[in-house]
Amino acid sequence: MNTSVSKDSPKADILIVDDEPMIRDLLKNTMGRTNYSCRFAENGAEALEMMSGQNFDIVLTDIDMPVMNGIELAKKIKSKFTADVIVMTGQIQSYQYDEIINLGASDFVEKPFSPREIILRVNRVLRERNLKLDAQKTHELLKDSYIDSIHRLVMASEYKDEDTGAHIVRIGEYCLFMAQKLNLSEEYRETIYYASPMHDIGKIGIPDKILLKPGKLTFEEFEIMKTHTQIGAKLLSKSKSKIMQMAQEIALSHHEKFNGSGYPYQLKGTDIPVSGRIIALADTFDALSSKRPYKDPYPPMVTFDIIKKERGEHFDPDILDIFITNFDQFLKIRSEVDSFETKTDQHFTLSERDKTRGYIIA
Repeated sequence: MNTSVSKDSPKADILIVDDEPMIRDLLKNTMGRTNYSCRFAENGAEALEMMSGQNFDIVLTDIDMPVMNGIELAKKIKSKFTADVIVMTGQIQSYQYDEIINLGASDFVEKPFSPREIILRVNRVLRERNLKLDAQKTHELLKDSYIDSIHRLVMASEYKDEDTGAHIVRIGEYCLFMAQKLNLSEEYRETIYYASPMHDIGKIGIPDKILLKPGKLTFEEFEIMKTHTQIGAKLLSKSKSKIMQMAQEIALSHHEKFNGSGYPYQLKGTDIPVSGRIIALADTFDALSSKRPYKDPYPPMVTFDIIKKERGEHFDPDILDIFITNFDQFLKIRSEVDSFETKTDQHFTLSERDKTRGYIIA
């Protein structure tokens, strides 16, 4: 049976770690019959130093070594690197196969071994590694396509607003930043980043004469406008996707206020999902700092002043503190995605809609 690697197979970088010169020489001769590139280390500490400067696909390591043994090395590789580990040992009485695998190793070879067995084990681990990498690439492509579809759906729902494309990018960035500052999990951060741009998708069901009205809405018109939260939640319901589930939560809750005066359900305090509390601030900041049918962009310090006064009223105090402490970062995100009015205007006045919302300026 041919144990060499075919010329058509992908190349791999392998690090072999063993304190016995005879074993290193044997493996050097064995791997010399393959197209794998091999380097050698005498112990775990030396191996880690080499790994800090080069990426390896597979680490083939002995267990019983001075300075740092193979068990400790396997643990550190699992926590810091992406290489697969194959463990070699003559201490079969001391270690069970499942114990070695649970430490993060991809395979286990008992000494003494034949060159043919080593090549077969390396080939198998490499094939599985390549399959996993291919699956990850496919997953990323599908994810990119999925996110692109979401953004197109959002833009379709708000296509009359020429700022929509930049708006949904900014919203995602604001929410990601606040989720990081709140020390929320990596999964939560990623989910809110992709889900938050769908907060206003329910506006697709609001008549243009209300949605694009330049002046103050009547009571009846505002009641209709408020239904976009429930329309959006309905459009996004019954999905198995975590992103869509959070998007539904956000669509329904992003106009709730911390003091309980928001809509549609007058939720109060922490009864409002954290995603809704985050985007309430992000969406308000972006709306105040952007041109809308009923207003021009507000200058930065006017926006800051309006939002700061809403502590414990519209906004969660903890989330507002993040905004206050990191206002420069919000301005940076705002300016990187689109231009932002930085001039001050001594004769500045609020729009009629924002006066109705209860906003005030000094």
